[in-house]
Amino acid sequence: MNKRIIFHIDVNSAYLSWEAVYRLQHGESLDLRDVPSVIGGDEASRHGIVLAKSIPAKAYKIQTGESLFAVRQRCPNLIVVPPRYDLYMQCHKAMLRILEEYSPTIQVFSIDECFIDYTHMDTVWGPPLKAAHNIKERIHKELGFTVNIGISSNKLLAKIGGDLKKPDMVHTLFPEEISKKMWPLPVEDLFGVGRATAPKLHQMGIYTIGQLANTDPEFLKYKLKSFGLLIWNYANGIEESNVVHGGRPPIKGIGNSTTINFDVDNKHDAHKILLSLTEMVCMRLRQAGFCARLAAVSIKTNEFLKYSHQKKFCTPTDSTMAIYETTCKLFDECWKGQPIRHLGVRVSELCGNDFVQLSLLETHNEKKKRLDETIDSLRMKFGSKAVFRSVFLHSGMRPVTGGVMEEEYQMMSSLL
Repeated sequence: MNKRIIFHIDVNSAYLSWEAVYRLQHGESLDLRDVPSVIGGDEASRHGIVLAKSIPAKAYKIQTGESLFAVRQRCPNLIVVPPRYDLYMQCHKAMLRILEEYSPTIQVFSIDECFIDYTHMDTVWGPPLKAAHNIKERIHKELGFTVNIGISSNKLLAKIGGDLKKPDMVHTLFPEEISKKMWPLPVEDLFGVGRATAPKLHQMGIYTIGQLANTDPEFLKYKLKSFGLLIWNYANGIEESNVVHGGRPPIKGIGNSTTINFDVDNKHDAHKILLSLTEMVCMRLRQAGFCARLAAVSIKTNEFLKYSHQKKFCTPTDSTMAIYETTCKLFDECWKGQPIRHLGVRVSELCGNDFVQLSLLETHNEKKKRLDETIDSLRMKFGSKAVFRSVFLHSGMRPVTGGVMEEEYQMMSSLL
């Protein structure tokens, strides 16, 4: 029986790389990847968070999630570029089209990461190292951005291997290489060890992955319950989940929110913003192949008071107008009249959209569905501004195309 061969492909500084490539292809001479730059909010519009950063920006210790105000204190000449999620999705799909040539089994892990099961594919594309370098060079040549590729016999080691050194690299991390390549790394570099777990391990005198791997698993179980055994297995390279074609961690919810560049003090303007947010959420909901059973609206006032309201649907839906009408009702029910700084829309309790029982009270469902699909298709092909609703035409307001977007994933005990 042949040993499994798994690739992990990770785009280097994905959002920023994709933006840089797009700009270069459209005539700009400055490559954002070569200077201190970030993808972040519009500071003038009060969107102030770093979403992605260039490698030169790391010299200023800029962190994802940090406020742009704080970053400016350390790097006054920082270039800030607003996010464009429709562009990122196009780049993601273009990369997948290349990867599909090398294996029929690809698992999307996030918009900029995926796994490939390369087992038995060497008869077509050659040895794993040769194929990985070929993939890396093709992506660079044809799409303009770089990736790191990790190669191993399971998904965990492939992912950790791909992170060993960046950017634009191919690394192997097979079980026989663990003690040399993985064990000297800080324990924080192990998949699953986050900000909450690392300090607990430090208190036990565990600072490297090797120290964790050689700790008594029963002691870890006593201290950290079943999670202690899980990370002990990970530290020893033990992980057996399969690459599931098209699979990704189960999504708990999809949302979009925005900080508004003026204080909203009336329902009319608030409803327009909710419409724009809902359109983005619903397009991503349909792209993921889900319907939602619950919708929620969140509000932050100009004094930073936060509150929210939610409601379940009688029938799961992915219809933009059905979800928009519900978000407006939720907003009207919970808004207390204070000036609004920030609005958010989120859907959850997701189910597959391949079979949904229709309500007898709903009409023209097929017509609405075709309209939504047509609008999605046009925006994916020509950009988010290719089609917009007439309500925005003379309103002085622009549809929200950025904002802070999130996909909330169920915490997993494996890489499935």
